[in-house]
Amino acid sequence: MPPTDPPPAAPTGPPSGPPSGPSGGPSGGPPADVSADLLADQLAGLLDGHRRRLAEYAATGRAFDRRALDAYRAAGSQAARAGVPLRLLVDRALAAGEGVPGVLPALRRAVSALMEGYEQAQLTAIREEESARREFVDDLLQGRAERLAERAEHFGLRLAESYVVAVARGLRDGDQDRIERDLVARFGSHNVLVSVRDGLLVCVAPATLGAAVGEFVHHVRNRFPPGWRVGVGRPKRGPGGVVTSYREAAQALELADGLGLTTDVVKAADLLVFPVLLRDRGAIEDLVTSVLNPLLDARGGPEPLLETLEAVFASHGNQTAAARRLRVSPRAVTYRLERIRRLTGFSPDDPTQRFTLETAVLGARLLNWPAAF
Repeated sequence: MPPTDPPPAAPTGPPSGPPSGPSGGPSGGPPADVSADLLADQLAGLLDGHRRRLAEYAATGRAFDRRALDAYRAAGSQAARAGVPLRLLVDRALAAGEGVPGVLPALRRAVSALMEGYEQAQLTAIREEESARREFVDDLLQGRAERLAERAEHFGLRLAESYVVAVARGLRDGDQDRIERDLVARFGSHNVLVSVRDGLLVCVAPATLGAAVGEFVHHVRNRFPPGWRVGVGRPKRGPGGVVTSYREAAQALELADGLGLTTDVVKAADLLVFPVLLRDRGAIEDLVTSVLNPLLDARGGPEPLLETLEAVFASHGNQTAAARRLRVSPRAVTYRLERIRRLTGFSPDDPTQRFTLETAVLGARLLNWPAAF
């Protein structure tokens, strides 16, 4: 008759861990001897039948079949989910083979299967946590509030605080995981949330952690291909603030494209006037067509004249500086400005007319005039 597993031996030696509380265990926990007994019971249950299998192997030399190895993998997986240290699990499995001759090959396969199940359970738990984290960020950015407070606490998000959202365009496969690992390694998983939404890599960080956005930009610059761009929203408070900051960051990218900006990092705070212009689309369209449509009759089309106005505005009215920007002579700039005055009736030298012209040019870029009209 094959031997049965002996009852688990009580651990010897002084207990390890934090000092005992008044009840004999760690503060707020069970007494140390109770915890040790519970762990011993867990190990005995996980390795139930292990010593019997070793004895059968010693008697017959028959290798463990798939069913036995699957049982070891399941035990390893269960141990990982229960939080049993792998070192103790393997030690107890090896101890069962002491005094049983010729079972080393069987022990090796049993321990290997235990470790395989343990590691697979850990990988599954990591993937599930990552999936839950990304689902939470996605719900947060969409403003879905189901159990948001409870889930936010799990991921370390303090909803009463202010947060900044940065988005990056140009994402490639694998970039998200590497950048997320780097940011979490520096700032901790409770301080940064990284996800992908609408093809953009999204980073949510506390407004008080100013270095997080700079670090995000640094990793994007190093890993993304040429053509990348980062949009940064303004600090906003609470879950609704996160949604607003995300939308501002995404809109900053769109505005930068429409305006032909060359900067790699665009901040919503620097572009506040443009959403105001677009809020009344009918009014801005009327302004653009009323002021700029006469330029359609210019020889060579309106584009050289629009570029001249943009250069003059960027140079604060200095026509010589504008000529350098355009790589033309100052005389050419003067000639073009006179053409604009004659065709439109507006001159950038007049303060009121300058504002009207500049607003019309900005609106033209935002609305893709004249191609989209």
